[in-house]
Amino acid sequence: MAAGLPTSMDRPHFIGIGGAGMSGIAKILAQRGAKVAGSDAKESATAEALRALGATVHIGHAAEHLADDASSVVVSSAIRKDNPELARAAELGIPVVHRSDALAALMEGLRPIAVAGTHGKTTTTSMLAVSLGELGLQPSYAIGGDLDAPGSNALHGDGEIFVAEADESDRSFHKYAPEVAIVLNVELDHHANYASMDEIYESFETFAGRIVPGGTLVISADQEGARELTRRLAGKVRTVTYGEAEDADVRVLSVVPQGLKSEVTAVLDGVELTFTVSVPGRHYALNAVAALAAGAALGVPAAELAPALAAYTGVKRRLQLKGEAAGVQVIDSYAHHPTEMTADLEAMRAAAGDARILVLFQPHLFSRTQELGTEMGQSLALADASVVLDIYPAREDPIPGITSELIIEAARAAGADVTAVHDKDGAPAVVAGMARAGDLVLTMGAGDVTDLGPLILDHLSK
Repeated sequence: MAAGLPTSMDRPHFIGIGGAGMSGIAKILAQRGAKVAGSDAKESATAEALRALGATVHIGHAAEHLADDASSVVVSSAIRKDNPELARAAELGIPVVHRSDALAALMEGLRPIAVAGTHGKTTTTSMLAVSLGELGLQPSYAIGGDLDAPGSNALHGDGEIFVAEADESDRSFHKYAPEVAIVLNVELDHHANYASMDEIYESFETFAGRIVPGGTLVISADQEGARELTRRLAGKVRTVTYGEAEDADVRVLSVVPQGLKSEVTAVLDGVELTFTVSVPGRHYALNAVAALAAGAALGVPAAELAPALAAYTGVKRRLQLKGEAAGVQVIDSYAHHPTEMTADLEAMRAAAGDARILVLFQPHLFSRTQELGTEMGQSLALADASVVLDIYPAREDPIPGITSELIIEAARAAGADVTAVHDKDGAPAVVAGMARAGDLVLTMGAGDVTDLGPLILDHLSK
């Protein structure tokens, strides 16, 4: 058995090993000495990165990909029950472990910071990972996206801190026992798993209840869902609030845009701190303050952590500049919930000045579009023009009557200039034909719309 690993994680097999959450856990296990194997639907840079760490990665899902001596099979909630490797595991009597249980096992014996919320988890987790690393604290981390620096979604560090993105979508964040937890916001999402806001509040209350004795909850003082959760948790857990609200424990005094950066001034424990956030937008500035408050709760000096936050330069797909051609910048946005869409478009508007903003939007999930399609369309009204693709289904089957037309109708009702494009392959040419020098183009959504940015640049360059 590899040193420091539970037996079940000694020779794990990951179904869907290339996914953002799954690959991070696989990387850390490989770095800790486990014999890692797995399968994924297609080749990717992630698969190559895993192989470079010694992992065996099969392409496609087949029963024979699962080794007879695997110690466990690791799955996420996205894996269907009829997966052939899952069926083979049952035949062989190999235990099946959920991704969240595997991540929880990696945190044992360390000082975990778990970052939760409907939006901003990946960014805030990344900010902590980078800034703590900048201070030489060598944290371990598992993030739902690849950092610009140090260039990975996960790392096994030699320090005592473990920073993890905590996913509420399937309630898997109930598995963690953090010393410090962050809740950035609480909103209705993940409609296949939550029927109401009450269910979501109950889920976040359970998460907060998992904080170890003497630990701390860092939570937004600005967002109404977070404030309601704070009221529900009164007296149950030590709470530190942050934000622009006057009653915030860590109060943000100002966020001053400086091109694609911001200068943030906040007061923590009576001390005023001014520091740079190297990505645009008020929401990213507030994420940085959440990271600052969490680090301070863990005992990291705030005066040292604040300037170290400037070392964070972004996460892939979070307002990531993909390139420029013919005077047009193409930027990739992971935003797929109306709140995220609005925040990213407002950030771009503040950074872009008088430049036109064009959006290529791909809705993500039929259930989300059914519940929030109107709000998505209203968000697109913040752009100068938008192209809307068909819904990216991900793990879902179609819902009769639910199409991207719901979003398009709402956008037009809000006064937006919107074009429907049902042929995804033809969309890059349509967007390039709309763009002119000085424009900003955002590819927006959580699906494969990210692949279209380079194709738009190709069309522009020609």
